Amino acid sequence: MSILHPKARRAALAFIFVTAVLDIVAMGIVIPVLPHLIEEFVGSNARAGLLNGVFVALWAGAQFLASPVIGSLSDQYGRRPVILISCAGLAVDYALMALAPNLWWLAVGRLIAGVTSSSFTTIYAYMADITEPAKRARAYGLIGAAFSGGFVLGPVMGGFLGEFGPRVPFWVAGALSGVAFLYGLFILPESLPIERRMKFSWRRANPVGAMMLLKRHAELAGLAVVNFLLYFAHHVFSAVFVLYAGLRYGWGPWQVGALLALVGVLDMIVQGVLVGPISKRFGDRATMIFGLFGGTVGIALMGWAPTGVAFIVAMLPNALWGLAMPTLQSLMTRRVGEDEQGQLQGANMSVASIAGVLSPLFFGWIYSISTEADSPIHLPGLAFYLAAIVLLMAAGIGWVTARQAERAEAASV
Repeated sequence: MSILHPKARRAALAFIFVTAVLDIVAMGIVIPVLPHLIEEFVGSNARAGLLNGVFVALWAGAQFLASPVIGSLSDQYGRRPVILISCAGLAVDYALMALAPNLWWLAVGRLIAGVTSSSFTTIYAYMADITEPAKRARAYGLIGAAFSGGFVLGPVMGGFLGEFGPRVPFWVAGALSGVAFLYGLFILPESLPIERRMKFSWRRANPVGAMMLLKRHAELAGLAVVNFLLYFAHHVFSAVFVLYAGLRYGWGPWQVGALLALVGVLDMIVQGVLVGPISKRFGDRATMIFGLFGGTVGIALMGWAPTGVAFIVAMLPNALWGLAMPTLQSLMTRRVGEDEQGQLQGANMSVASIAGVLSPLFFGWIYSISTEADSPIHLPGLAFYLAAIVLLMAAGIGWVTARQAERAEAASV
């Protein structure tokens, strides 16, 4: 672990938290207006919906390819320059999209956004550098809370700014990323000492090569499957939630926006407050499994909920899902050396990106066939039921794999 002076460590933690919030707010700001900007170019609501899905896939695909490269670059050159360049790149990219004269220009902007947002791999690696293994679950919980806070503020700000024009939120997003760059330029210390760095290699820095790290460690491979299933289930919300809420409960944009803000607040409480003490008391494995089971119950209840009130109540057990990701990250970081933390986070992001491409397509298809009037399977909540089964599978695999990992760790001491 990198040894930073306590004052420098506090500054680093503050920067990581602020940067995560600023980056996620910047990303969230454009969510409400991007489809409208696409619609301006194509002149059709239906085509805009289709192309918006394509743009999501472009973003996830770029992230899939870039994450292991950025993770490996941070293993060689340090975390600080990679994070700063990514912040600056995001600022330029949002300005590019604000000025986009056509759809192709906007598509290029989304590809660049996918690359630069891959810096989250380096943020997780940075936290591993400066945090003792036993305290990493709490540290990753704080990052998760920052992300949740950003997703609460971002879409609300984007909806408000979008009233002044669909390009205004892009300018504000660029300004926020620029602030993050300047803040880091003067505040952020390096976390990875030169003697602990690993030379960049294309063999490790491509998605397949990066994920070979997962294959070299049996427990990592199993935990990576849990990571994939967790992200796969989570994308049911981005794929069908808005449509489902409108169809079943008659909710409009403001109700959906308020509910998403509530989801973010609950997630902030779970990841920012509860993860640390719960994982300290019961351990990372038990906390992860408890979170996955809570998510399973909550998301299944969402598929069943006959009323909007019942759906909102189901959000409470579903919020426990937030216990799973920080503890899963903590378990995985213990399986590799300090010089491989960047590669590990790149591999994790690649796994998440694959889920981000496949899951919306799958759940969108399931929602379509389960809501059509003449469908033999008319069950609007089917996508949520299937997501609950996916999470239950993740809990089972996670329990077995994490137990094996703990036994291996105890045997090596």
